[in-house]
This record gives sequence, structure tokens and C-alpha cells, in this order.
Amino acid sequence: MKAERGNVFEWNKIENGPEVWKVEIKKSANSQTARTVPVDTADEGEETFVLNVTLLEPRLKHPTIFKHFDALEGGTAFQILNDHDPKPLYYHMIAERGNIFSWTYLEKGPQWWKVQIRKNDIDGGETIGEIAAKDLRKAEVFKKYGIDFCCGGKKTLKQVCKDKGVDIDVIEAELTKVGQESTTNTGHDFNRWQPDFLADYIYNQHHVYYYETEPVVTDLLAKVVARHGAHYPELNALAALYETLINELDSHFLKEEKVVFPFIKALMKAKVSGDFEALQSQPSLTEPIKMMESEHEAAGDILDNIRHLTNHYKVPSGGCNSFQFLYKKLKELDEDLQQHIHLENNLLFPKALKIEKELRNSFR
Repeated sequence: MKAERGNVFEWNKIENGPEVWKVEIKKSANSQTARTVPVDTADEGEETFVLNVTLLEPRLKHPTIFKHFDALEGGTAFQILNDHDPKPLYYHMIAERGNIFSWTYLEKGPQWWKVQIRKNDIDGGETIGEIAAKDLRKAEVFKKYGIDFCCGGKKTLKQVCKDKGVDIDVIEAELTKVGQESTTNTGHDFNRWQPDFLADYIYNQHHVYYYETEPVVTDLLAKVVARHGAHYPELNALAALYETLINELDSHFLKEEKVVFPFIKALMKAKVSGDFEALQSQPSLTEPIKMMESEHEAAGDILDNIRHLTNHYKVPSGGCNSFQFLYKKLKELDEDLQQHIHLENNLLFPKALKIEKELRNSFR
């Protein structure tokens, strides 16, 4: 009981044998480990279970949270209460369960952090990633309303609108309007591309762009900070965030180029040749892709912080030409990364996993 419920009860022995043992178990009056309370973010009439994580032993915190999450039905939620930002849990859940939940901060310190974790409703229709994958023009609608269709692409439109407090009828009307417009010259039809070709495109279009752009932005940021850091203190915070982002991306791209992309090409080669022998000895692509998606989430969080810090790349009054060029290049990099992550999360990875599953099933 202590392992599962924490220190929220009293254990009083009434009889100690030798034939019969009697124990009185009394829930502590001030127990707050778990409680059910109405919350503003819930649907009308809905009550949300609240788990006070601070009263659990450290080794039991994540397992207990996972247990509660796994017990949820699609579309339902529970909350956790903690004395520090539980963001590491978010990445742990992404890695272990995938992007099948929404994570909403209800309180953000300094004393308490409260997060609502809602399991996605699998019967809620197409995900926003699927919508964008079928027609990339519709991604512009998502951008307009601040809807993350790349890192958060596995959420349904219904769930995203509910989380953000956006009128789903308005979004659906705009998506329909975009879909009815002429499709002439709308760019590449990524959905028709084979995974190996798409992987090559991502490398040549997005990885190479990053390798060419990153040194330019790094040098430019250093110059702007040196000249204007005293008058614009946010530039120092921006430099720290950018350095973290670059370190994340350098490591991430290397994993894709050395592990994920070659694996995808090997899958396609096996599919074409019918030679599955080499594939049988290889571990599944599932875990590497989970890692890539988790790292996409981390990069997305850093980009969110950069957007907030720069007021969505609006140069402050009096900013020099270098300042303006810096924000222009940062915005371009941000937009390129969004497109890059969308292509991987919503197209490349699902296609590759589907093919791998088909191939492995064929030689069982």
C-alpha cells in the first residue's frame, strides 16, 4: 500500500497472533496524495483526478503516474501536482508512450506546478499531422492559430482546439476553404513519395540548409550580443537558448544520418529485392523513431521559448541592420525546422514503420 498509495494512511495492529492478526487501516485526515476535484479546464460536469506527486517516494513517482495514465480512456484526463517543473516526466512519457497525450500547465510555480495530462481520443478523427500531410497548405491555417502541427501533430483537431480554447467550427471552415482552392502549383506532393526518397530530400533540403545557416546565425548572434547585450538583456538569454538548440540539433541530425535514414533505405531495399535476411537480425526501427520524436519535442520547446523571448522575431525599436538580419535568419531557421519536423513526424516515420511492420510480418 505504501508503494502504491504513499504515506497517506495509518497502520495500527489490534491483534498480533499467533492465530489471528487484525490491523486497522485508516486514511490520514490530511491525505492529499490523490483527490478528485472540479477544475476549470475540464468539461462542464467533469471531475479530474489529482495526484499529489510530492507525497510519493522518488522511485515510485513515474511508475505511479504511468499507471494512472494507462488506466485513462481516450479523451479523459488526470492532473499531477508537484513542487518543481515536471517537464522531465513529459519527455519520459513521449519516449515510453509516444505522442498520444496533451500536456497542459495549470500552475507554473514558483511553489507548485500543476499539469493536466489528457489521453488523446483515438476516435476523434484525423490528427492535425495527417491533415497537414495530405495538404500542406492547411498547415498555414494551423500556423495562424498557433497550432503545432509538427511536434504536436498526433493530436486530433478536436483535442487541439479544446486544449487551446479555439472554436473548432472556425478552424474547420478555414480548412475547408483552403481545400476548395485551386491546387495548381502547390508544391511537392510529399505524401506520394517513398520513404527512402523522402529521407534524401530531408537531408538535402533541410539538413544541408541547417549546416549552411547555423554558422551564419551563430556569428551574427555573437556580434549583436556584443554590441547590444547591455541595452537588450534578452539577447543574452537568446544566446543561451540558441546554443542549447544547436547542441540538440547537431546530435539529433547525426543520429538521423547515421542510424535512422540508413535503416529506412535498408527497409526499402529489402522491400524491392525481397531479401529479408539482413532485416531479420536488426532491431526494430520503433525505438529510434521514438527517440527522434522525443528530441523533436525538446527542440520544439526551445523554439517556443525563443519565439516568446523575441516576441515572434519582432526587432525592438532602434535595432540596427544586424539586429534585423539576425531575427530574419532566426525566423527562417524556425520555419524550416517546423517543416522539417512535420515531414519526419507525420510522413517519413509513419511510412517507414508501416513498411517495416509489413516486411516483418511477411517472414514470420
